[in-house]
Amino acid sequence: MSPEIIIEVILFGIALAMDAFAVSVTDGLIYDDINKKRSFFIASTFGLLQGIMPLSSFLIIHFITKFLGEASGEKVSNIVSIVIIYVSFILLLTIGIKMLIEGIKDIRSNEAKEPKHFSIKEVLIMGFATAVDAMAVGISLNANISTINTIWLHVLIIAVITFIICLIGLFLGKLINKLFKGKYEVTVIIGGAILILLGFWVLLSHYLNI
Repeated sequence: MSPEIIIEVILFGIALAMDAFAVSVTDGLIYDDINKKRSFFIASTFGLLQGIMPLSSFLIIHFITKFLGEASGEKVSNIVSIVIIYVSFILLLTIGIKMLIEGIKDIRSNEAKEPKHFSIKEVLIMGFATAVDAMAVGISLNANISTINTIWLHVLIIAVITFIICLIGLFLGKLINKLFKGKYEVTVIIGGAILILLGFWVLLSHYLNI
């Protein structure tokens, strides 16, 4: 792989990691008990999923094209691409609306609220919701990668870049969280709004080819 292609993949990985970055900021906002270990867990989870998703879709389309022909591969690619976008949109919208409603209810309540604590389950769900649309990338890579051996380097670069960017996002989220210390419901509302906007961005970027 030439240096030019490596640079292109790095830039591509940065663009792809922006969704995970936004969710990492959200995690840094809503969780009050994130330490170094948990930060590395979140970043590693997002990076791993962001790498696995395009790899899985690439391999699926690659073998369908190889054994059933280009026409079948292209047909499956079109269908899967649409399904992927809407699944990602629905997941992000659902999680975001749920957080938004919880935050608004907490603000209206006069009772003292406990900060939101780290949840492996929530991290995995948000990581999956963010990484689903990365499957569309694996589909597009089939048209640009001539050999199956090359995909592994693409996936590794994407995963590492996502990991680094997510750590930055968590750090920023924690900084913002400190500004709202004692107002945990506000951070939950902000986090929910970020996820909702991200969901619409995923949908619009597909149709507007952004």
